Amino acid sequence: KTSPRLAVCGLNPHNGDNGNYGDEEIKIISPGVELANKAGIPADGPFPADTAFVRAIRKEGGYDGVVTMYHDQGQIAMKLMGFEKGVTVHGGLPIPITTPAHGTAYDIVGKNLANPQAMLNAFDLACRMGQHHRQLKKQVA
Repeated sequence: KTSPRLAVCGLNPHNGDNGNYGDEEIKIISPGVELANKAGIPADGPFPADTAFVRAIRKEGGYDGVVTMYHDQGQIAMKLMGFEKGVTVHGGLPIPITTPAHGTAYDIVGKNLANPQAMLNAFDLACRMGQHHRQLKKQVA
């Protein structure tokens, strides 16, 4: 799929409850979702984080991914869905940064327990992101 459809999470509890718990959803996130759509990136939201993941997992709304506002907001759902294969993408940086969703796992070093799949997935995704970035730079030049 060339343009994955994204569900975007709000920052505050209950998606800010119309400004009662914070106004970032109104002032920052909603305009960001509009800009994404204008740029050709299909996105909806902001949604409360818990319901955004329910929608994505159940395939309601046709979502292919969920954008969270901070690291831990997405980690519970990611780890429940696939601890051994999940990848975290760090956005807003000049180069692709991906990490296995499970973290460093220092507690199992040297015990022959590690499953490398999440690391392999993170490496593969970083390579694909870098390749895509290079192609975009060529188009602009």
